[in-house]
Amino acid sequence: MARYLAGRIAGLVLILFLVCLFTYLIFFKLSPDPAVMICGKTCTPERILQIRTVLGLDEPFLTQFWDFLSGLFAGRDYGSGVNLIHCQAPCLGYSFQTNQSVWEMILDRLPVSATVAVGAAVLWLLVGIGAGLFSAVKEGTWWDRTLMNLALGGASIPNYVLALALQYVLVVKLQVLPFPSAVAFSDGPALWFQSYLMPWIVLATGYACLYARLTRSNVIDTLAENFMRTARAKGLHPVLTMRRHALRPALTPVTTIFGMDFAALLGGALITETVFGLNGVGKMAADSIAKNDQPVIMAVTLLAAFFVVVGNVVVDLVYTGLDPRVRIR
Repeated sequence: MARYLAGRIAGLVLILFLVCLFTYLIFFKLSPDPAVMICGKTCTPERILQIRTVLGLDEPFLTQFWDFLSGLFAGRDYGSGVNLIHCQAPCLGYSFQTNQSVWEMILDRLPVSATVAVGAAVLWLLVGIGAGLFSAVKEGTWWDRTLMNLALGGASIPNYVLALALQYVLVVKLQVLPFPSAVAFSDGPALWFQSYLMPWIVLATGYACLYARLTRSNVIDTLAENFMRTARAKGLHPVLTMRRHALRPALTPVTTIFGMDFAALLGGALITETVFGLNGVGKMAADSIAKNDQPVIMAVTLLAAFFVVVGNVVVDLVYTGLDPRVRIR
């Protein structure tokens, strides 16, 4: 187990290093000159040269990349003398648009994205897996056909369309929910729940529909296995047979997808946060892309990659608890 973990952590570090390298290469070597973007329209060549010197853009690529990489763990300095600015570790630079620390911007917005992701994940797991199990047990009946048709329709609706429709019905017409906003839990649990309910529903709908279809398919395949026939032949109660022998192997593929989906969402639900105006990492990424704010775009990319890679390792570890046939070597 320790050997396996060491290998996975080494692989995780290597993947993150490669992501850093390629992301840095794309955003800082193949995009418009950051010095010109920072300087603005009324700028002089001397000012552009000064900005390049402060940011270290006149250095070779490998030197720039090393400064960026070392800044993540030890911090880095911009400029010199009276113009020296020290960026504390983990240093992701400063926004071209606001001059704020990118790390502090992420820390401010990450709780909103985490709240949206966790709430939506709980919702889509409960609804998706529950509907998939019920549909598999009722295979071939009108319950099965109705649920799967609803799942197919739900998965086909774009998030922004569902978000606008729910806002019109629940906020404007019926006035049963407030307009979504990033309300803190300390401001009142009821208001917090109401403010995040629509983003959770919108984000969870597509995933719940896909998970319902996937769960149904996996459970039906598992029920046809020989060990399930043996369990039924022994006279085990159907509920006990399902719980003890069918659920774990049937839910293993769902766990794989869930780990990757949830990890990606922690990097920001771009469309949902943008439509509802929630100031999370996803909305910050969308605003930064529109303004070509390279340090912020790069930081969000690295954050999303970090969550996906770590989530993949966690999923592999969870396998052994769900399916005894899977063993870590």
